Amino acid sequence: MRVLAIGDIHGGLKALIQVLNKIEVKASDKLIFMGDYVDGWSESAQVIQFLMELSQKINCVFIKGNHDVWCEEWLKTGEVNPTWYIHGGKETMDSYADFSDEEKSNHLSFFENMPLYHIDEDNRLFLHAGFTSMHGVEKEVFKTTFYFDRTLWEMALTMDKSIEKDSLLYPNRLKHYKEIYIGHTPTTNFESDVPMNAANVWNIDTGAAFKGKISGIDVNSKDLFQSDNLPSLYPNEKGRNK
Repeated sequence: MRVLAIGDIHGGLKALIQVLNKIEVKASDKLIFMGDYVDGWSESAQVIQFLMELSQKINCVFIKGNHDVWCEEWLKTGEVNPTWYIHGGKETMDSYADFSDEEKSNHLSFFENMPLYHIDEDNRLFLHAGFTSMHGVEKEVFKTTFYFDRTLWEMALTMDKSIEKDSLLYPNRLKHYKEIYIGHTPTTNFESDVPMNAANVWNIDTGAAFKGKISGIDVNSKDLFQSDNLPSLYPNEKGRNK
């Protein structure tokens, strides 16, 4: 069984389909999506519909991201978070124009059932952003940390590469897991258009919300699969490049 982690999508259905085609997904595969399915490009609602249908055929895990939390709240209450609106929410609302109330209700249930993290049988942790507890995700007090935190990635980036995992200097919160996979903070912020590895943390958000790509990685072999840059697939749109 292959286990594949898929980075942030942000309404880029065309790019998502490209990545899955390059992966050549099989019924035996396990796909773990890192969150932020919506907000950015014009096909957010269509991405959710596609993923719901995909999960009927393939073993999928859908981690919840911060943009998914905002969209879920809008579908539930009709209230528009102003921060969400200016960071892709308007485009997501527009993408739902032709969806029925029943379809929106089904999408709401899909969002509500998303886990905040996933730990697989090989003790690899998958979550959208990060966590702060030195005792691991089960001891995290503030659940919003799972989809907003950036300190985990910042810490990993600044670590001395010579420090071994059994060293007293190795951060305790990293010791709990064989590997940690995250999204949320685009690697393009660090001038990389491919997933980045620091300590035992892998960041696979390669900037799909902006000018980057959607990335998928085989967590066993580290084989990489990527879409084209999103602006080339949506040439008449700006995404979140505003």
